[in-house]
Amino acid sequence: MRTLTFIVGTGRSGSTALSGIVHAHPDVLSLNELLSSVQSRGFPEGRLDGGEFWRLLADPNPQFERMIRNGVPMPEFLYTRRPGRFATETTGIPALSLMVLPHLTDDPDGLFDELEKQVHGWPDRTAAGHHEALFNLLCTRFGRTAVVERSGYSLHRVPLLRKVFPQARFVHLFRDGPDCALSMSRHTGYRLIYLLRDILARTGAERVEDLTEDQIRALPPELSPLLTEHFDPALVLDRDLPLDGFAALWSELIVQGVAHLSDVPAALRTTLAYEDLLDDPRKELSRLAAFIGVEPLPQWLDAGVARLDSSRRGASRRLPAAELAALRESCAPGAEALADNPRPARTDGSG
Repeated sequence: MRTLTFIVGTGRSGSTALSGIVHAHPDVLSLNELLSSVQSRGFPEGRLDGGEFWRLLADPNPQFERMIRNGVPMPEFLYTRRPGRFATETTGIPALSLMVLPHLTDDPDGLFDELEKQVHGWPDRTAAGHHEALFNLLCTRFGRTAVVERSGYSLHRVPLLRKVFPQARFVHLFRDGPDCALSMSRHTGYRLIYLLRDILARTGAERVEDLTEDQIRALPPELSPLLTEHFDPALVLDRDLPLDGFAALWSELIVQGVAHLSDVPAALRTTLAYEDLLDDPRKELSRLAAFIGVEPLPQWLDAGVARLDSSRRGASRRLPAAELAALRESCAPGAEALADNPRPARTDGSG
């Protein structure tokens, strides 16, 4: 029986490296950043035919297209490193092609065409049914027996995933708060997230899409251009943004995510600390394999150990003492939420 597991977290927690490790297992279909690519629009209510479902996968992600167009792409955008026939300036890059397909194959355009031919002919069904069919199709295509989806900045989507895939398993991957916040502060995507959250806080709007023209006009000149089609990348890349703001973001995501995961049956959830993974990778990867439902193959464990970079640990400790203390204070709510929710006793996914 095929298993489905979502690795969720705040992002900047070693999750990209973990995607590579998971992908190296011969029995695992690793869906890298599928949730980030299609976002909530990939799971509409009601029924849709194969053509409608394909558009959810193939239409470019508007936010990511704007980032590329304005010179602030994220390093996770694999397609732009080895571009094929799609480009933001001409066709737009299909959502599925930007990060998901290049993780699976060296010929993402070929796989895109292959999937399009099959998915277009699928019958009416729910979005959940279509996604399950897509997982089965890719498992058959690559000879895999378990599906693992991993996206950064995904904790807030746990309720949606539980609703769409009630039997799915969840791994909460997390990292030391100050280290994670420092990494966020240096990442293009999280810097943009911080600035957009600042815009929402100033205006009182719940979503960027809900902003009125009057609200946009009232924003300071260093923020309002970010809502236009073209802006100076320096507004994102060169701004001096406060570290404790990213620590507060980390805490908010962790507190919210731990609460969401507490509603998941204990047998369907586990945790994985990035620091534990670095300290004892064979033990933690073996535990992860058992939870996913695959064997911890010795060669796979060797390859996984080789992919981990322990030098990324403790970066925040090199900050000035006062700055580190402020960072830890802002991370305290998230750290407390993690401490109050220890790893489940059962981590094999059974029961």
